[in-house]
Amino acid sequence: MEQHSRTDAYSDRYADRAAGMVASEIRALFAVASRPEVVSLAGGMPYVSALPLDAVGQMVGDLVARNGAEVLQYASAQGDPRLREQICEVMSLEGIQASADDVVVTVGAQQALDLITRIFVNPGDVVLAEAPSYVGALGTFASYQADVVHVPLDEGGLVPSALRETLERLRVEGRRVKFLYTVPTFQNPAGVTLTQARRAQILEICAAYDVLVIEDNPYGLLGFDDEPMRALRADDPDRVIYLGSFSKTIASGLRVGWVLAPHAVRAKLVLAAESAVLCHSSLTQLAVREYLTTQPWQEQIKGFRELYRERRDAMLDALESLMPEGCTWTSPAGGFFVWLSLPDDLDAKAMAPRAIAQRVAYVPGTGFYADGSGHRHMRLSYCYPEPHRIREGVRRLAGVIEQEIQLRDTFGGAGGPGAQTTLVDTPGPETL
Repeated sequence: MEQHSRTDAYSDRYADRAAGMVASEIRALFAVASRPEVVSLAGGMPYVSALPLDAVGQMVGDLVARNGAEVLQYASAQGDPRLREQICEVMSLEGIQASADDVVVTVGAQQALDLITRIFVNPGDVVLAEAPSYVGALGTFASYQADVVHVPLDEGGLVPSALRETLERLRVEGRRVKFLYTVPTFQNPAGVTLTQARRAQILEICAAYDVLVIEDNPYGLLGFDDEPMRALRADDPDRVIYLGSFSKTIASGLRVGWVLAPHAVRAKLVLAAESAVLCHSSLTQLAVREYLTTQPWQEQIKGFRELYRERRDAMLDALESLMPEGCTWTSPAGGFFVWLSLPDDLDAKAMAPRAIAQRVAYVPGTGFYADGSGHRHMRLSYCYPEPHRIREGVRRLAGVIEQEIQLRDTFGGAGGPGAQTTLVDTPGPETL
């Protein structure tokens, strides 16, 4: 009875949190953000119009006409063998040497994360995640009733000393950590990247405490200045489970991702995938296989990098020119997102309806914390709007923030959630 009550408590707490987060902060937000008069700095949608759509359309049509009996048939739950080989070639750009036999193709990296959580997590188990962390991961952990414990970030990514302190505290408390979930490169939502020196430290700490690492890396090939960083999985193939996706480097609508796992875990993933969907779409898998075979995909990624760098620059220039004093933000070297922190006593979640009224949308920071904190922060996305729309959106947002500051100065600080401070609330333009 005691165990039943404990499970019910976790269920109520995290089911309510997940439902509230999805309904109030994501679904409803995007419903209004999709209006044409609203400049949406909210969604992380890749700019698929930059693809050679005529060539891709012709390619898919030829694929079905030539191999329709295969393309429209059931497929293996592990994924197309040739596509898995190509995925290993893609991962080699980040230093990963892997066997196609240890790759499982999934419906986006999101399904890979769901399958991993299903395999490893029981209600009440501890999962470590960055603060802030990807909202989709937090929703998955909540659905399996995990107890998410956050570890702070700064401009250099996950803080190793904070990770060690958290693991030691949890060990003293007798609580077993199932895994650390991290987006180390161009992190969602913060845009920061784990430094090379810290990558080695994180792996050493996790090895010392016998903690599995889930490396989620959808943005790794979308850096603006340098060659791809070496993945965590490249340096610890036995402890790191790697999640990848073609959603950002080809097209999100294809819903093709993958997971690279140690062999014993891979077998469990295939069983879980069979239980979930029996098999995945042959059409989308073989379309990606054909794209990687026939199209200059690395050149296309370079084109995406240039496009997103131009939009990143437009956002950073606008923030620098227009944001009122007291606002700080990150300067991403790749990916899709900037993390903006408001002056003291301002609440991004409370401010969101007023921003929508001024025809600009963002994602409040509360959605990226399992405990609902993060009121003073927001995620801004630059990947989809044209540069001139980004500048206009930042102009509108700056006006809303200025009005909020005037209200605060006139009527006094609101206190409460908007006045919270965290380990990452430190000054400077590149801190969180």
